[in-house]
Amino acid sequence: MSDTPTPMPDRDAWLERANVLSEALPFMRQFADETLVVKYGGNAMEKADLSRLFARDIVLLKQVGIHPIVVHGGGPQIDKMLKRLDIVTERVDGLRYTDEATVEVVEMILSGSINKRIVSAINEAGGFAVGLSGKDGHLIRARKLRRTRRDPGSNIEQIVDLGFVGEPAEITPHVLDFFRESDIIPVVAPVGMGPAGETYNINADTAAGAIAAACEARRLLMLTDVPGVLDKAGNLIPEMTVSQVRACLADGTISGGMIPKVETCLDAVEEGVDAAVILDGRVPHAVLLELFTPHGVGTLIKAD
Repeated sequence: MSDTPTPMPDRDAWLERANVLSEALPFMRQFADETLVVKYGGNAMEKADLSRLFARDIVLLKQVGIHPIVVHGGGPQIDKMLKRLDIVTERVDGLRYTDEATVEVVEMILSGSINKRIVSAINEAGGFAVGLSGKDGHLIRARKLRRTRRDPGSNIEQIVDLGFVGEPAEITPHVLDFFRESDIIPVVAPVGMGPAGETYNINADTAAGAIAAACEARRLLMLTDVPGVLDKAGNLIPEMTVSQVRACLADGTISGGMIPKVETCLDAVEEGVDAAVILDGRVPHAVLLELFTPHGVGTLIKAD
């Protein structure tokens, strides 16, 4: 009988996996027992293969002693249901006017089908997830969102009425604190309740930022459909301070749909979140790459 050891199949691949886990250990220690808020939406949520990987990654975070809170959007799914129900909505300065009929659909989709689909994916991946809306446990106390614009003819500033579109007035993180001490992963739909019990639709980015600040999260991770903040040459900016972000807003480097995202990050950082990251949710394992590798994959925004 030969004394030569039998070669192990795929040995090099297994060694590479072991090396990756070993290199990730210092980062796992860095975030151990910390709260992370992850805003989940876009293609990361729409594509089945990415959604499965996302669910597994969130379970892994909890397994290694990190406390993720998932806050999700659902604009495309809401649009599809409104169309199916023949509910016509108008846009005001690019924002959907939300009447009583529309906000019922919004709550049905966000707190219902989308929320439970994410919860199911995390549970199927071996975790223990519970779905919430901002109305549960008074998590998000909301107020009517008020926007202003100048009339092009008279140049008079006018208040824009968006119906039941709201913004967080107060976050009550008590219910999330309870989950933090358990093995349960909360999945939050951005629907809030007004002072008279009315339902408000809240932008998911805004809700995630407010929850991150209230929970004193170590990180706010904003999954998007772009690599992060780009410079004028189209290259990714890996790290920025608050003052650098404000300078890029002033000179037009940051423009369009990126503006509200970085403003949410600025608000979160200025209210105590250690750092906020805008990263590409289309990249498989984007959350793990951002947290457990030396350079991350998005744009990290931190205090000066």
